[in-house]
Amino acid sequence: MARAQNDPAFAQALLDEAITLFINGEPDAAKRVLRDLVNASIGFEALAGAIHKPAKSLHRMLSQSGNPTMSNLSAVFAAIQRALKVERSGGDDCARTGGANEEQHRDGPAPSRQA
Repeated sequence: MARAQNDPAFAQALLDEAITLFINGEPDAAKRVLRDLVNASIGFEALAGAIHKPAKSLHRMLSQSGNPTMSNLSAVFAAIQRALKVERSGGDDCARTGGANEEQHRDGPAPSRQA
């Protein structure tokens, strides 16, 4: 995992993989990748300081039996992004369009949904 410290593209790929695994319903694999990425980059002590959580709690969250909240996961992902100076691949498009495809974005906002 030393490669993650010296290769920003590799670190980006690991971060993207962890996010993809979570989205695809594989939280144990995602936590394993995330834990390895934290160890290879920012470290648990620095991560703890960045998100104002005890390092021991972060270790538990990212353990196989850990059950992190969405709020904690979001903070972990954001702190890793800042530390690695990377962004989520493809994230700009979804954020910019609110999930709409590029064609909808060019033609104006997507129609609002009726409740």
